[in-house]
Amino acid sequence: MPTGVVSRIEIVRGDITALDVDAIVNAANERMLGGGGVDGAIHRAAGPGLLEACRRIPEVRPGVRCPTGEARITEGYDLPASFVIHTVGPVWRGGNRAEAERLQSCYRSVLALAAENGVRTIAFPAISCGVYGYPIDRACTIAVEETSRFSASSAMPERALLVAFSEPIESAYRRALKATA
Repeated sequence: MPTGVVSRIEIVRGDITALDVDAIVNAANERMLGGGGVDGAIHRAAGPGLLEACRRIPEVRPGVRCPTGEARITEGYDLPASFVIHTVGPVWRGGNRAEAERLQSCYRSVLALAAENGVRTIAFPAISCGVYGYPIDRACTIAVEETSRFSASSAMPERALLVAFSEPIESAYRRALKATA
């Protein structure tokens, strides 16, 4: 594999908050103040320091700390991971409102921040696949493609885990990975 490309993508099923990696990715909302799903689980596991760190991130416009498709980084606090990289995926609205481009941007933004911060191992949840309603197969294909092709620097992650919280997502990741092999 060329230099600067993620050398290993692994698909795991489990609790992203318990993984011993340098950074975990939070499928956040634009306010970055916690929520449901993986966002709520990460905030609960990280403890109150994470919420305080998120509050210190300046709003780019009222109520928005992290616009859709962008990423922000904080410490991991009580998590095994040193960092949490927060990104906001798109809400699925039928596929004609730049949802794919915004989801691709999430992965690119996260991986760029990871490289800037010396992250060697990173774990991603299935961004936008919960209440945001993104079709699972499409989202998992984007996750695998963007993670595979990222090559911004030699300091980028060498190991990426795609973490599934259910069997349908795990299967979709495996199909996407097989299709890119």
